[in-house]
Amino acid sequence: MIVLYVALAIVVVLAVGTIVWRRRRRRVAPSLVAPTRAAMPDLLVSETAPIPSIADEFTLHDRLASSRGVFDRVRSISGTGELSADQLELVEEVLLRSDVGVTTTSTVLEELRAKGAPDGVVTALRGILRDSFTAERSTTTRADAGRVPVWLFVGVNGVGKTTTIGKLAKRHHDEGRAVMLAAGDTFRAAAADQLEQWATRTGSDIVRANEGADPGSVVHDAIGRASARGLDLVLADTAGRRANSTNLLDELSKVRRVADKAPGQVVETLLVLDATTGQNALSQAREFLAASGVTGIVLTKLDGTARGGIVVAIERDLAIPVKFVGVGEGVDDLIVFEPDAFVDSLLGA
Repeated sequence: MIVLYVALAIVVVLAVGTIVWRRRRRRVAPSLVAPTRAAMPDLLVSETAPIPSIADEFTLHDRLASSRGVFDRVRSISGTGELSADQLELVEEVLLRSDVGVTTTSTVLEELRAKGAPDGVVTALRGILRDSFTAERSTTTRADAGRVPVWLFVGVNGVGKTTTIGKLAKRHHDEGRAVMLAAGDTFRAAAADQLEQWATRTGSDIVRANEGADPGSVVHDAIGRASARGLDLVLADTAGRRANSTNLLDELSKVRRVADKAPGQVVETLLVLDATTGQNALSQAREFLAASGVTGIVLTKLDGTARGGIVVAIERDLAIPVKFVGVGEGVDDLIVFEPDAFVDSLLGA
């Protein structure tokens, strides 16, 4: 019996201990009362503001800020009339730094020595630079009856040639022309892929071939299809480097001959140059002139680290008009080159 009593006592003690432990574990959660909210107004927005346009926010003046900075020291020259030796030396240094080139700089200095600066150095320099741009810079989109106009694009790899074609395809499409793209850079597979993306983006047709195919045959096929479909213009890409033992310039001459045969007619040959390469761009231009009959220059990347004087050097040294300039990455940032606006943006209006 004693054992039984002891066992019952143990059970009772354990039961009471469990009840007490559970009660201590319990916590009564405080009641949460939601704060009173203010009544919502009947009208949240009474007037909407238009979304700002990037095209309006960034002008040519803005995009040439880096190039314009080179001319800050010239703008600091005060006084009018005859320039001193120190002032002429400063102008010379600034022009060379801006990639105007030795030949053009010498010509500018001769004019400043002869005529002086009756209205100030900046005004005199503005007039001289504006007079540098005398070439006709209109573009042609028409060919002889029964033939398809062709724009041929030449230039070394990396200058933005394929992107330029895409942006011009967009421009022509917006102006109501039906465009065919010819992926004639068959030595670089990425070029054809990139051009095909632009074709999709701009609603253009495209002819491309396998890597290593004959560029002339691609351009010929593109012209034939454009003629058969009644399209308005062919934009033809070309290779930008030597392939195997074939000389690049010989290859370009061949492509041009093919593109200029009926039903095609080459009406523009645009040399694409990278403005950030400075005087190297001028050297490249000289190499391409004879082989491809260049009718105009497209100068890309003018908004970056480029010094805008290279535009002046190209026009004065080569007598080839700059027809388009690239001032940004956007599809609409390839603009028609306007000399007066360019000079004003370079020197500060």
